Amino acid sequence: MEKKMYIELIKKVLIDLHRIGRTEYKPLYSNNKRWMVKLLISVDSLIRKKDFAICRVIRSSYENRAEGIDWPANADSMIGLKRLDNIEYCINKIIDDKIAGDFIETGVWRGGATIFMKAVLKINNINDKIIWLADSFEGLPKPNEKKYTADKNDSHHLKSELVVTLEQVRSNFENYDLLDDNIKFLKGWFKDTLPTAPIEKLSLLRLDGDMYESTIDALNNLYPKLSKGGFVIIDDWGPVEGCKQAVNDYRKDHGITEKIEQIDWSGVYWRKD
Repeated sequence: MEKKMYIELIKKVLIDLHRIGRTEYKPLYSNNKRWMVKLLISVDSLIRKKDFAICRVIRSSYENRAEGIDWPANADSMIGLKRLDNIEYCINKIIDDKIAGDFIETGVWRGGATIFMKAVLKINNINDKIIWLADSFEGLPKPNEKKYTADKNDSHHLKSELVVTLEQVRSNFENYDLLDDNIKFLKGWFKDTLPTAPIEKLSLLRLDGDMYESTIDALNNLYPKLSKGGFVIIDDWGPVEGCKQAVNDYRKDHGITEKIEQIDWSGVYWRKD
């Protein structure tokens, strides 16, 4: 009972589900092109020098937060309750079936999904698995449209709200008292860090890189290290066509036929046979 209560509480806190119904104030970000917002951003940059900021009011519902449809202002994860439930399900299967290998997330934002992974391992007294956090910690790369045509006109690199520093993520782990030597950071673009990452074997591979390039780089370098019985989670299958295409291309090229299971409007997963 205590284990279940702890896990459910961590989920709620990670996505601010316990604050649903309250007003949230979200900072303005510079990628918005509307002239009025641009004007407000200019004013915002000035008043921030006096420790003030212009924010917009957002309100959410339980349904939206459960699906991960909205974008929380202050939560440590935006993936929603159903995708957190999926992570818990996969880890419990890995533990029950004694699947060898570490965990990794490629694209971590504020670290919420990996914080949850660590919480599930801790409450189950699992101390022999490393959790790898792969991220540039500087946002997303500009699209390489010549090499990856599916990323043409991709604008993720313009979204300043996706920039979260390594120091911030490390601090978030510390806030949950979950930072230890089994939390490892891989800082840089996936094309540079993943080919030489000192990872021997994986049991959980969670991809949240948004773009075709980020997704295919992760699959090319990490899927061969996934143990039989391990899980692949794709966070951006629903909203990002480039991500879906990268997954389909990789599966086709490598003869992967395991059934893709839907998690919610955005995420999918499969188990490696």
